Amino acid sequence: MRITRKIFVLTTVVALSLLLVYSPAMAKAKYTLKFNHVLSPKDPFHAGFKKWAKAVEMRTKGELEVQVFHSAQLGVEEDIIEQIRAGANIGQNTDSARMGNYVPEIAVMNGPYFVRDYNDVFKLGDLPVVKGWKARLEKEFGIKILSFYWVQGFRSMVTNKPIRKPEDLNGLRIRTPGAPIWQESIRSIGATPVAMAFGEIFPAMQQKVIDGCDNVYNATYAGKLYEVAKYFSETEHILLINFEIVSAKWFYSLPVEYQKILEEEMEKAAIETSRIVMDVKSADSKKKLKEKGMIIVEDVDMDAFHKAGMKAYEVLGITDAYKQVHKELGK
Repeated sequence: MRITRKIFVLTTVVALSLLLVYSPAMAKAKYTLKFNHVLSPKDPFHAGFKKWAKAVEMRTKGELEVQVFHSAQLGVEEDIIEQIRAGANIGQNTDSARMGNYVPEIAVMNGPYFVRDYNDVFKLGDLPVVKGWKARLEKEFGIKILSFYWVQGFRSMVTNKPIRKPEDLNGLRIRTPGAPIWQESIRSIGATPVAMAFGEIFPAMQQKVIDGCDNVYNATYAGKLYEVAKYFSETEHILLINFEIVSAKWFYSLPVEYQKILEEEMEKAAIETSRIVMDVKSADSKKKLKEKGMIIVEDVDMDAFHKAGMKAYEVLGITDAYKQVHKELGK
C-alpha cells in the first residue's frame, strides 16, 4: 500500500514538473519583440495588443515573446521607427501618414474622408496597389507591416467652440502629428496645423498653446480631454487606420512558422479589436464624455467638409493614388 502511494506521489510530481517545463509561461524565449504604442493602458487597443502577444506566446510555446509597452514607454514614435529600420527587435503602432514619409502614396489611407465604412479597411490588404506599397516599404526602407486592420475610429474636432462648417476652424491652431498628410488634412478643412507629440496635447490645450486637436472618442475620454475642451464636433474627417510595424530584417530572421504566427494572430486581434472599438467602445466613450459635461456637436455640414478635404490629396500629389484604391475597391 505504501509502495503504491509512493509511486502515485512520484508520478504526480513528475507530471507536474513536465507541465512546468513545457508551460509557455515558463519557457525561455528565443526571440523577443518589444512593441510600443502611445495609447493609455485603458485604451481597447492595449487590451488587443496584449491578447495578440498572449496568442503568439501560446502558439510558439513561449519561444517568441511579445512585450507590450503603453504610453510611449519606449520612446517617441519617429525615433522608434528609425530603430525599426536599423533592424532592432522593436515594433510600433503607427499609421499610414508616417509611412507616407517613405512611400508617399500610402498616406492616402489616413487622408480626409478616405473611406466611410470601416469594413472597407479589411479589404485593402488584397488590393494590388496596396500590396505594391507594402513591398516598397520592406525592400527600400526595411519596414515590415504586420497589419493595418486596426481601426481606431473617426477623428473629429476637440475644441472650446462648436465646429459645424470649415469656416468655423479659421484661425484655430489644431494639434496634429508632423506627417504631411496630417498637416494638409487639417489645413484643407480650414485650421492651422501644429505638429506635436500625442502626450503633449493635454498640457498644450490647458495652457492654450493650441486651440484644440482632432481625436477619436476613446482616446478623448481616456486622455481626459473633457477637462480642457468643451466640444467634440463630429467632423469625422479621418478614419484612423493604424499600422503595426516591425523591422523587416528582424522579421525575416524568425523561423518561417513564427513569421506566419505573428501575422496571423495580429490580423485576428486587429479585426476583433476594431469591431469592438467601432461598434461598442466608441458609443460608450461618447456617452461617458456627455456625462462629463462635454457637448457633442452632431449637426456638421459633412458635404462642405468632404469637399474641402479633397484639397489635401491635390496638394500632396496623391489624388491618383486615392482614385486607384477606390477603383480597385469598386467604389
